[in-house]
Amino acid sequence: MRVGKDRWTALLEAGHKRARPIVMTTVAMIAGMLPIALGLGADASFRQPMAVAVIGGLLTSTALSLLVVPVVFTYVDDFEKFLRRLFHRSEFHVPAAVDA
Repeated sequence: MRVGKDRWTALLEAGHKRARPIVMTTVAMIAGMLPIALGLGADASFRQPMAVAVIGGLLTSTALSLLVVPVVFTYVDDFEKFLRRLFHRSEFHVPAAVDA
């Protein structure tokens, strides 16, 4: 017996619920790091590379969270279904013991 929603509905609902907080956090952090990345303020040459790296990491992690992780989940789910069919089938093809 299967409990829950189908994969497509679950992915859409999870993406809808998680997209806003992820994007809001990313935008807020980028807005905070942008003046440092642009070189505004004191000692900009020392902190500017760090701010650029943080902004790049935020954009990368946002793309991974919202795009790549759901796609990888579908591949893993398909692979799990394949393994279930493969092993479930092999249980029924085991030859029965012959009484002598």
